[in-house]
Amino acid sequence: MEITKEQLQSCIGKNAYLDYWVHALNEILPEYEINTPQRMAAFIAQTAHESGNYVFLKENLNYKAASLRRVFPKYFPDDATAARYANKPEMIANRAYGGRMGNGPEESGDGWRYRGKGLIQLTGKDNYTRYAEKIGRAHVW
Repeated sequence: MEITKEQLQSCIGKNAYLDYWVHALNEILPEYEINTPQRMAAFIAQTAHESGNYVFLKENLNYKAASLRRVFPKYFPDDATAARYANKPEMIANRAYGGRMGNGPEESGDGWRYRGKGLIQLTGKDNYTRYAEKIGRAHVW
């Protein structure tokens, strides 16, 4: 079962790389047994959500202070902390993702290095490592 250009466009709208995505999906999805209408719909819905309709392949993390408090309240518990990090994506990633998911502490830079990437926004060194092993590569970063 393949997805057509028209079908993908009906899901993600206008996209400068629509032909590329149709080709890539039709080549890759069968390898992961995403081969029924239900599985394809679920995959495309999730990845379209995660990637802004197949536009953003790296997590931006450019948040204002108020957004930091709302999205990451555990890591930005007060206005002063949020203000210090606001609009500094690399610092935000290192604070929010440092010390977890296999990442080193905030100071290591791992939060930024292993921020969400790809259609599914794979995040964290542990997940990057598992994915690299799964596809038979030494690393994917």
